[in-house]
Amino acid sequence: MLVACWSVKGGSGTTVVAAAMALSLSAQGERVLLVDLGGDIPAALGSPDPDGPALADWLVADRDVPPDALRRLEVDVSPGLALLPMGPPRPAAPGRGEELAAELAADARVVVVDCGALSSPPALTLAATATLSLLVIRPCYLALRRALHAPIEPSAVVLVGEPQRALRRDDVEDVLGVEVAAAVPWRPAVATAVDAGLLSRRLPAPLERALRPVVARVAAA
Repeated sequence: MLVACWSVKGGSGTTVVAAAMALSLSAQGERVLLVDLGGDIPAALGSPDPDGPALADWLVADRDVPPDALRRLEVDVSPGLALLPMGPPRPAAPGRGEELAAELAADARVVVVDCGALSSPPALTLAATATLSLLVIRPCYLALRRALHAPIEPSAVVLVGEPQRALRRDDVEDVLGVEVAAAVPWRPAVATAVDAGLLSRRLPAPLERALRPVVARVAAA
């Protein structure tokens, strides 16, 4: 099962949603690989940035690499949850996005990918080929305009709420023609946990509850 979280604008919440989904799935006994194509997952989890080779190095390397090269780059986060960190981003070699997608699709674990705002070819490839492609978006008119012209169509939407926004869940579904699979309310506790790097220690209850429908969908697949 390959799940991609992506957005059409930076700061939409893909990192938090991807990390929270991975943590929730592993807490339910699933073996999970969390892939960081945005570069911010370690900070959100309170983990150090990689001090050695990372995914960005694999993406620029020659194709003649050992079959287990990606596995060697993984970092254990908690029992059942491994992280494939990005490291300092660099332009990927042609075709490496397709190879990464094939490698992850063949993984026996649930793979959750933070694709960010699709700013790289590998991120776009993974979002387009994922089993479940989740557009993470805020109820923002400008974001909805961009989403209508996105290069790919999502499987479903994760709506991240913001105070004082006029647009609602039904509005987003009507405009995009795609189901809102989960609606994450804005809560100070979530922002505090992310800013403090505590997401992996204690997942905020409002965030965990909001993502239950989509987590259940992934677990049942």
